[in-house]
Amino acid sequence: MSAGTPPPSHDIPAGLLDALRQAGRVVFLTGSGVSAESGVPTFRDELTGLWARYSPEELATPEAFQRDPALVWGWYRERRRHVAAAQPNGAHHAIARLQARIPGAVLITQNVDGLHQRAGSREVIEFHGNLFRNRCRDCGHETVHSDPELEAPPACPRCGQRMGPGVVWFGEAIPPEALRMAWRHAMAAKVFFSIGTSGLVSPAAQLVELARGSGALIVEVNTAPTPLSACADYVLHGPAGVLLPLLAERFGA
Repeated sequence: MSAGTPPPSHDIPAGLLDALRQAGRVVFLTGSGVSAESGVPTFRDELTGLWARYSPEELATPEAFQRDPALVWGWYRERRRHVAAAQPNGAHHAIARLQARIPGAVLITQNVDGLHQRAGSREVIEFHGNLFRNRCRDCGHETVHSDPELEAPPACPRCGQRMGPGVVWFGEAIPPEALRMAWRHAMAAKVFFSIGTSGLVSPAAQLVELARGSGALIVEVNTAPTPLSACADYVLHGPAGVLLPLLAERFGA
């Protein structure tokens, strides 16, 4: 594209807007592509600089934390710094506006950065936890992570054991309540959006199948085709930070 040439125009299909106005129950599922538009490195992009010699599997497991809690805690402190410096983008704000206009709209996110809440979304099902919470793997107690520069894992105020980041690690189960709520909303959805996610990571990827099997209209928003593209009812290719504000505007949110 030459200098001065306007970017390709985007538009929202009229059929999608009609379906959205009639739906009542709408589910937004968001993945790392949404946060990446705010400059938040994806999970695997994070391993740069001092962390380049590690793989995510070496740092994001209960075994790694037990083996070297200082190493794992230091990596998550670095991740929190990245996220704290980021700002919600147009996609985050548009979803919050659409939720405010659609009484039955539910947001399920695979992201752990809290950017949806900072943009104004209030009802958020966090499938993989939150970077700004701590969780005790011994008793399950959770606390707000109030000091981003905390040098060492804090002791659990309930049982005294070491607390780790409040995220779901490799080998850990999705929080049961988040899983139950996500399943229930996916099965009840009339329109289901898959936004900025590859559609490959289970069990979140199964939510789309649940929604489709229950008769929901499936909408994919992504910068590139994914395995979901071939079976989605509507595929919007482009940045979520551009497409979702346009959708919200067309919808009147």
